[in-house]
Amino acid sequence: MRAIMVMFDSLNRHMLPPYGGDWTHAPNFARLAERAATFDNCYAGSMPCMPARRELHTGRYNFLHRSWGPLEPFDDSMPELLRHNGVYTHLVSDHYHYWEDGGATYHGRYSSWEFFRGQEGDPWKGHVADVEMPEDLKRMRREGYRQDWINRQYMDTEERHSQTLTFDAGLEFVRTNHEQDRWFLQIETFDPHEPFFSHQKYKDLYPHDYDGPHFDWPDYKRVTETPEQVRHARFEYAALLSMCDRSLGRVLDLMDELNLWDDTMLIVNTDHGFLLGEKGWWAKWVQPWYNELVRLPLFAWDPRVKISGERREALVQTIDLAPTLLDFFGVDCPGDMQGAPLPVADDRPVREGGLFGAHGGHVNVTDGRHVYMRASAAPDNSPLHEHTLMPTHMRGRFSPSELAEIELAEPFAFTKGVRTVRVRGRAFINPYNFGTLLFDLKADPEQLTPIVDDEVELRMAGLLVKLMRANDAPPSQFERLGLPVTGEVTREHLLARAQREQALRAAEALPALDDLPPSRLSVHIPVKTLLADPKAVEVLGRHLPGIADSELLQLVGGLPLLDLAATAAGLIPPAALRSIAEELAKL
Repeated sequence: MRAIMVMFDSLNRHMLPPYGGDWTHAPNFARLAERAATFDNCYAGSMPCMPARRELHTGRYNFLHRSWGPLEPFDDSMPELLRHNGVYTHLVSDHYHYWEDGGATYHGRYSSWEFFRGQEGDPWKGHVADVEMPEDLKRMRREGYRQDWINRQYMDTEERHSQTLTFDAGLEFVRTNHEQDRWFLQIETFDPHEPFFSHQKYKDLYPHDYDGPHFDWPDYKRVTETPEQVRHARFEYAALLSMCDRSLGRVLDLMDELNLWDDTMLIVNTDHGFLLGEKGWWAKWVQPWYNELVRLPLFAWDPRVKISGERREALVQTIDLAPTLLDFFGVDCPGDMQGAPLPVADDRPVREGGLFGAHGGHVNVTDGRHVYMRASAAPDNSPLHEHTLMPTHMRGRFSPSELAEIELAEPFAFTKGVRTVRVRGRAFINPYNFGTLLFDLKADPEQLTPIVDDEVELRMAGLLVKLMRANDAPPSQFERLGLPVTGEVTREHLLARAQREQALRAAEALPALDDLPPSRLSVHIPVKTLLADPKAVEVLGRHLPGIADSELLQLVGGLPLLDLAATAAGLIPPAALRSIAEELAKL
């Protein structure tokens, strides 16, 4: 018995042919659906990248206790459990977050691993001299932006692209070991994660007229670009998606060639999606976790039952992948795992509801019919804590100031009697600005109109609390959300109606570019430039008190006011932005 997992990053379900995508070129995903079971209700759990991978290893939710970080000393790791039970495990990947501080304990759980460099801002090739970069619509140009343009020079052909090299290595492992038994191979590519860097033959699949600035890396914000620019970025994503499809096809071809279908499990999955202008948003994490981001594509072939070409309706999640693989190899699941083996054979229900979210954001629950997004009860989104024994963020260690008020927490049910460090957490975005949201997916599958229904909210809030308690969520999470640690959820705990107005404000579209008058001082120039003009300071002070705060300015000063409004929903209401633009134009 062998198993192969092909994992993509930021793979959009709705753009794949098996899920209704009718304009993208992805014939191998369609071919896969004919050969495997296709899951129609697979949801993410913890987001984004490394939180999702912690779930892949541990089979339990991450985001209520911890933000982005490594595996913890008390974590059960699926590939490590397989290895300890006589299953050889191998990882091939170009997902560069594995070799940052916040992902450094994952690859060591495998028997062997092979990495390929160069994705996004991976600090790979060293160039001291400035690199030539084209005119680009990207505004948030952190260190990784420059590095990406260096990296692209070393992936100038498809053969040299890190995605291609990753699949080359995965296929090499299969060819070398296909006559051996009891191995698990994880082929994991960072694509089609942004930037949407692919080669010309894939771009040629999507011919269109475009003569604007380079644009294959949207910022995490509301859409402020023109319809033509949005369309171009979608085609750039689609081109990279088609490259991923070709790589998938290479795996399917080899399984055909070596007749692996008889005894080899195949799972094809992703961690989350990526908004490409849907609902007026780019990317992820700066808006609520809509279904475009969390309702995931998932395909599974199990040679024990040989189900092909069928759909599965059961509500499943990322936490189910570890139990599925352990079960396949006959390895017992630890009691700490909350997932269940995928119901490939009989489509039986495996859970009443599923949690999902990112640390410090909305805590969300779905039962397959409704999605309930619970925001914080108060504007300060507190209390929020990190619980860890591995104090690192994505790309760095916790700072001494973060650790200054360090405390030891009591053990959780899954920490094997070990106490964790508890420090104050910080959220990437404040969910309070968006309010508590409730959606009926049957009536509103695109989640365009949140509803206020006390009976449904009471039921969904009760389900949310039940699952949080089962996850041994810290008491601070219940307090932050205004929910009871013990006892029943009552109407007094409901928030969708009380937070309706802020939800509507956050959903307001920004003014169209043509509606904002151009001028010497305008919302199109950096905030710090505006603050250098005394009259502009007066205008900003009337509408945005505190905008000149030094700490805030250090973070956002280089952004135009329009982009700041696009990034931080609710911070600058559309009406205020329009008024500021008009007053600046008169100066």
